[in-house]
Amino acid sequence: MTGIRVLVCDDEQLLREALVRLVGAAGDLTVVGAVGDGASAVEAAGRQEPDVVLMDIRLPGMDGIEATRRIVAQRGPSRVLILTTYDLDSYVYAGLQAGASGFLLKDAPGERIRDGIRIVAAGQSVLAPEATTRMIEALQPMLPSDEDRALLDAAERLTEREREVCGLIAEGLSNDEIAARLVISRYTVKVHVSSVLAKLGLPDRVHVLLAWSRLRVLRLS
Repeated sequence: MTGIRVLVCDDEQLLREALVRLVGAAGDLTVVGAVGDGASAVEAAGRQEPDVVLMDIRLPGMDGIEATRRIVAQRGPSRVLILTTYDLDSYVYAGLQAGASGFLLKDAPGERIRDGIRIVAAGQSVLAPEATTRMIEALQPMLPSDEDRALLDAAERLTEREREVCGLIAEGLSNDEIAARLVISRYTVKVHVSSVLAKLGLPDRVHVLLAWSRLRVLRLS
């Protein structure tokens, strides 16, 4: 059985090599390439077709945001997982808008990074709980005010359970963690998430986080 194929992109050689070792240590993950700039990441993603690209944001030449946009535009199998630090929170929104499937902190425990890769490869999104609050604070003024009424109207169609699920997504919890918190099955969580996405007209759970944070602001204002 073929494992999850991963491309690593970071301009710092020592960190890049550490990530390669970290990913390669898992039996179900395989590193298919390691590059140090955005242009090389786009080229390698098109050629190697990895399942997941671990993408830094600050890169020489083409930055990680533009590289993410181009990789997603290729419409290949590759999904992008951004690795960031606290001081890069202001850039995360642009990365998510470019099509990234989530973000984690560079100093996260190794198993969390490996789990994040698995979650993204499975078609889900992953968010760093430690940075989520700071990111929401940075994103609030960026959300278009002309969409507020439509968002509020759509939110009215959510059930009480769906609202609970939205709140837990906004905390950065995975489907498994939400299932444990609410004492329901993982399948039931997936059904609720799908319903939330449909009712709010959103593409993925990352955008649920953004929308839910905006709803909190609107209801307090």
